[in-house]
Amino acid sequence: MGFVSFAGRVLFASVFLLSAYQEIIEFGVDGGPAAKVVAPKYDTFVNHVTLHLGVKVPEVEMKHVIAATIVLKGLGGLLFIFSSSFGAYLLLLHLALVTPIVFDFYNYDMQKPEFVELFFKFAQNLALFGALLFFLGMKNSIPKRQSKRKAPKTKTV
Repeated sequence: MGFVSFAGRVLFASVFLLSAYQEIIEFGVDGGPAAKVVAPKYDTFVNHVTLHLGVKVPEVEMKHVIAATIVLKGLGGLLFIFSSSFGAYLLLLHLALVTPIVFDFYNYDMQKPEFVELFFKFAQNLALFGALLFFLGMKNSIPKRQSKRKAPKTKTV
């Protein structure tokens, strides 16, 4: 069972690790194509937050945002492979921050093809989020192994 669990974690983490690797290769000086795709969606998100909540979101450079996502995915994926709860929390943080911004199906009309594609990817990320929550729940519900030391013998006088 131990090998099957390890193989499952490797396969699950490979989604994040391969994505982080691709973004590192394409990063360049400006954050690469990922920054170009995320920038308008981030601006729309910031406008929504400012309009509906009245909160001013600080200015950030897209290359810093992309670098942060690379670190969250890379480090989280590597730690998750070794069954680390911290790695799972990093991946949860990545999914919680990125999913509603990048897969903004709610900004499109339901009849447009972009809506269906973005909604499908949003649902996939929700499934990954749920799998990470399941991992954390199972990890916390299994009792820790205790050493099999014999109980000390009582002294008789």
